[in-house]
Amino acid sequence: MLLAATTSMKLKKVMKSVRSRKDEAIVLRNGSLKFDLDLSSEGLESTLNKLSKWTIAALFGIVILWKHDGEAMWAAMGSVINALLSKQLKQIFNHQRPDPSLKSGPGMPSSHAQSIFYAASYVVILLIDSWGINVFTLSLGIFTLACGVYLSWLRVSQKLHTVAQVSVGAAIGSAFSIGWFFLWRDLVAKAFVSSLWLRIVVVLASVAFCAGFLVYVVRTWLVDEEESL
Repeated sequence: MLLAATTSMKLKKVMKSVRSRKDEAIVLRNGSLKFDLDLSSEGLESTLNKLSKWTIAALFGIVILWKHDGEAMWAAMGSVINALLSKQLKQIFNHQRPDPSLKSGPGMPSSHAQSIFYAASYVVILLIDSWGINVFTLSLGIFTLACGVYLSWLRVSQKLHTVAQVSVGAAIGSAFSIGWFFLWRDLVAKAFVSSLWLRIVVVLASVAFCAGFLVYVVRTWLVDEEESL
């Protein structure tokens, strides 16, 4: 009886130990799985962050090829001027990034956020101006702005900008986009239709700005991508 009781107690201890180790193994596996998922999420965010600037550039390229009219050229030229404005403002503010070891140079305002919100705001204004305020334009407008917020937030999550730098960039990009749109609609568009010389000037200026921007992309963006590999 004593032997049986002793054996039973030892067996219970062994089973308890096995269950404990099994639970630890499950926790370890779950922890590893969670860690892997976190890594996957960070990798996805990093990839989306890198693709954001190319997406904006490709978007305006598609618009130009699709519409190839004065308004499309005007919008594309505005995106380039907006990017140049951001570059100059960075030199003026000379605000340090949150982690200079990840990317050097001033960070105020975020050029990504400024370009993203220039494009997003232009789309929203164009939707409302073309089709008015309804369920379709509101839904698409909210979705567009939500995408802009997310892509801009990636700059913060990747520690490339502070919240203030992204917020200022978004505000400047939106304000410039609104002003640029209404400048076309209320002033330039009418003169563009009636004046051949103005059409020539707008087209040539747009081509020059876009060509210069293309050179800038090749000289800076591609170099940045190679350095980050």
